[in-house]
Amino acid sequence: MAVALLTTLGSYTALSSSGRAPAGQSQDGPLLVRTPSGGDRLMSPSPSLSSSSSSAEPTTEPSAASPTPGSGGSKPSPSRGDDAERTPPAAADVPLTWTADSQVWEIGCSHDYVIAKPPKQVPPPPPPQDAGAWAATQQAVHGRKTLVKISVQGRSSKAVVLKALCVRVVGRSAPAEGNVHAMDQGCGGGISPRYFDVDLDKGRPLARPVDGSDMGTTIPAVRMPYKVSAEDPEVLLVSAETQSCDCRWYLELEWSSEGRTGTVRIDDHGRPFRTTGIKGLPHYMYATWKHQWAPMTDG
Repeated sequence: MAVALLTTLGSYTALSSSGRAPAGQSQDGPLLVRTPSGGDRLMSPSPSLSSSSSSAEPTTEPSAASPTPGSGGSKPSPSRGDDAERTPPAAADVPLTWTADSQVWEIGCSHDYVIAKPPKQVPPPPPPQDAGAWAATQQAVHGRKTLVKISVQGRSSKAVVLKALCVRVVGRSAPAEGNVHAMDQGCGGGISPRYFDVDLDKGRPLARPVDGSDMGTTIPAVRMPYKVSAEDPEVLLVSAETQSCDCRWYLELEWSSEGRTGTVRIDDHGRPFRTTGIKGLPHYMYATWKHQWAPMTDG
């Protein structure tokens, strides 16, 4: 099983607004969604706070994303702007399934969250496996970077080719207000996986395959297409980074199989992922010897 790290920041459609948005505050609007048949439709995303099965419908939006299962697509249906509802997934129409976890920390320990309340009111950093629940209770927003681990698997032994992974930015505003809380006190060295490097702050960013490194040994860059089946799943690691905005975004995975093609939307329970810049915000680390958050000297 190959693992690819893709750094993704790009713009498809942008919804701009002035001023900073408080951490945890939603500014999402109707989304333009590509259906498996190749058409587009508007939908109003529905939020969710917890994991669900592939057939579950989204309910309420999390402030920080959590593991998200997906059925792989949905049938095209008529919509009416803001009143459009998400169509239940049509499992038989798509030959693959997927799950997405946006609570992945770099090398297992390094991550920043922006939280709109005083550090004295923020509990100590959680273990990585409890990050989703901790972030949700604090209404935390991913600071500067969001890592999303996507597991893709075919529904049968027949091969499904993953042709491309595209980023759609559907919301862009000034970075959220709050304090930055670092989840690590210095992780040390680690493996740098192969990934696709994309500068999302550029007007027209392009995905550029980049080699990784493991203790000085080069890990060759990986380029699409990939192939999956029920016996041969694939894991993609997407790194979305911004310096200058509070961005809301999702992914589109293009596939083909047995003469059919389609696109599945990968998001957080029907809502976009969210990443905000942290430049100029107060930055804190947890001082274990004091049992409290303390300002970081290097910001």
